[in-house]
Amino acid sequence: MDYLIQNIRLVDPISGVGDRTDLLIENGVVAAIDSGLSHPDAQVIDGTDLVASAGFVDMHVHLRQPGFEYKETIATGAQAAAAGGFTAIACMPNTRPVIDCPEGVLYVLQEAAKVPDGARVLPYGAVTLGQKGQEPTDFEALKKAGAVALSDDGVPIQNANVLRDAMLLAKGQGLTIHSHCEDAEMVQNFAVNEGRISRQLRIPGRPAIAEELQVMRDAMLAEETGAAVHICHISTAKSVDIVRQFKKKGVAITCETCPQYFTFTEDIVLEQGANARVNPPLRTQADVEAIIAGLKDGTIDAIATDHAPHSTEEKARGLTEAPSGMVGLETALAATLTALYHTNKMSLPAIIGKLTAGPANILHLPQGGRIAPGGVADVTVFDLKEEWTVDPEQFRSKARNTPFAGMKLKGRVKYTFREGRLIFEDR
Repeated sequence: MDYLIQNIRLVDPISGVGDRTDLLIENGVVAAIDSGLSHPDAQVIDGTDLVASAGFVDMHVHLRQPGFEYKETIATGAQAAAAGGFTAIACMPNTRPVIDCPEGVLYVLQEAAKVPDGARVLPYGAVTLGQKGQEPTDFEALKKAGAVALSDDGVPIQNANVLRDAMLLAKGQGLTIHSHCEDAEMVQNFAVNEGRISRQLRIPGRPAIAEELQVMRDAMLAEETGAAVHICHISTAKSVDIVRQFKKKGVAITCETCPQYFTFTEDIVLEQGANARVNPPLRTQADVEAIIAGLKDGTIDAIATDHAPHSTEEKARGLTEAPSGMVGLETALAATLTALYHTNKMSLPAIIGKLTAGPANILHLPQGGRIAPGGVADVTVFDLKEEWTVDPEQFRSKARNTPFAGMKLKGRVKYTFREGRLIFEDR
């Protein structure tokens, strides 16, 4: 099926927001962008009052399969991504078994190929065997199988020598290590940020410095080895400043944050309990402001979701016993627009860049998160102004664990096209 989207406004992270135009999707590619286009056989979509961009790329999701299919599957996660406007998602390897061998990578790709109405799935390979932080995996074999990057996310590598060796090996393969930065001894299994809320609840907290120490360590290792490192879900003001300073020195360091880190503070834990428990934890207002500043000045390269589904029963165990994580694929755009665009903190092209070109460039995706004639038709169409209330029961994800439940957000995905195929339509 070919599509003609009429009277649409295109937004591009480089050229900005364009005039109203028509967009023709034909044979899986963007055939033309111009006014007054026609096509006798194309399905016509009225783009009046809507915006189109390149398809979103989420560089940090957890799909749980294999091993934890009761939380999420590759199919339900890819479909949830499509509903959120994502045409490509990169999934972390902390499954059971861990994706630490070529067979694991191929399994993910084979399962994803069975989901015609979902986002493209890009597997990570683990940095160490079993994510045990001891012995590196075969990076060359993982890359040949289709791994786009390496990470032990969820189980931070504690041994600096192991990480240093891994960086050197990854550099040789042209791969980037994506690092979850927390000192395991300092954070243990604590549920919230160390500070006012942890004291109020009389429970131990995860101190900000536990993240900052490892961000500094990984930045220094990247500088010393010349390898690329990507900092996952950055959450503190000092972490942002560390990355900023090393970028100024020319170190190959990038980072991401998530909507929860520029929307909520630790206070939301008092309202949402376990649904607001996430690693790293939600921080202070000063940290939120620093995250936004880092997005604005380019220190933070991408907005990811860290989509981390859990069952209702698991989250019902209570704040201190429930697993950490929240789902985010189906709320990411609206939460981001609500927090950043509709408050005049960031321009629309800048925001879209963090959802498209930023992550695409870090993952070395061929199209680079752009929309242009002749390019693959990965396109997201959304309404900037539509208000809606988050109802987790309507999610395509299996999981419902979100602190956004019941919140009114502004901005909604209307259509998602992957390679010219309509994979989501808001009805």
